[in-house]
Amino acid sequence: MKEIRVRDWNQLNSELFEDSWYAPHGRFRGPFVFRGMSNATWDLQTSLMRLGGRYGELENSLLRNFRKYAHRDAAPGDSFWHWLALAQHHGLPTRLLDWTFSPHVAVHFATEDVSEFAVDGVIWRVDFIAVHKLLPRSLRKLLVDENAVAFTTSMLDSYAESLVSLDRKLGKSKSPAVLFMEPPSLDDRIVNQAAFLSFMSPATARIDHWLRDTHPDLCRKIIIPASVKLEIRDKLDMMNITERMIYPGLDGLSRWLKRYYSPLNLIEVTYPKSGAAGQKRVAIIEQVKAGALAIKVFSDDADAYTTTIESRPGSEWYDCEKGCKVQVKSRADPSSCQRALDYLRDLRK
Repeated sequence: MKEIRVRDWNQLNSELFEDSWYAPHGRFRGPFVFRGMSNATWDLQTSLMRLGGRYGELENSLLRNFRKYAHRDAAPGDSFWHWLALAQHHGLPTRLLDWTFSPHVAVHFATEDVSEFAVDGVIWRVDFIAVHKLLPRSLRKLLVDENAVAFTTSMLDSYAESLVSLDRKLGKSKSPAVLFMEPPSLDDRIVNQAAFLSFMSPATARIDHWLRDTHPDLCRKIIIPASVKLEIRDKLDMMNITERMIYPGLDGLSRWLKRYYSPLNLIEVTYPKSGAAGQKRVAIIEQVKAGALAIKVFSDDADAYTTTIESRPGSEWYDCEKGCKVQVKSRADPSSCQRALDYLRDLRK
């Protein structure tokens, strides 16, 4: 599986859109779906897997009770696959994973959580059309007959009446099956996020393991170093790729404003121990260039100085000028250093 560590916004976009020309359509409509996560160490376990225990045996009970207790108008008609998409959308543990057709929406998800700004993020890019070519003939024929590249709930209804039925039909396959489904437009959130869903048969199969072990050529992991997140986050905001658009409504508006006005240029840097304790300092990010942060470091008992820090593989931070590892915490408390506060006030004058 190819893994790329980008250095800036331009390289990120180059990697996201590489090979996006799709010859069958004669357009720049790449055969890819994307999944963005704010921490590069997170895996692709489903929410059903994260229940633990014998989670595979709980799937039917969860869905049965969701349909039983949900409002009778929650899902028009009685399509099992529509109900499954609705359940995933509202947080029920399922075997589904969320993806998006929009690379920039995926980047938003990788950079929206300010509590994870000091660790690397990741974008998974998967060629879902190539994945579907590995399906059993009956499922591939369904796509061909519909002149489609992804499944819909109505297409799946015509093939299997439930996940149990699907698993039974695919049970004789030599390897797990991976399907990508475009969910119904349940609300503006799904539409604005250009949402896609993946699921596997059987429920215990993992798509990250399947890609890594048998089809690494169909996937690319794009690592966003922590020291690049600020540049990427702010440029997404300039493009109006924000919580206000991703989560339409007052909740999304509030989430956007909270992050937008957070002092993300103010960080805490801890240098290697000197004596009994580490040397904690408040720092202000003065510039971001080529994947590194130029910072001004303050303390109340020493002169301020400038240096450059960057995050390296494994989210390890390194002071390039002092030649040592450091620990970085996003959003330092400015009240811990009056000199940093004074400097910020002078910048705003």
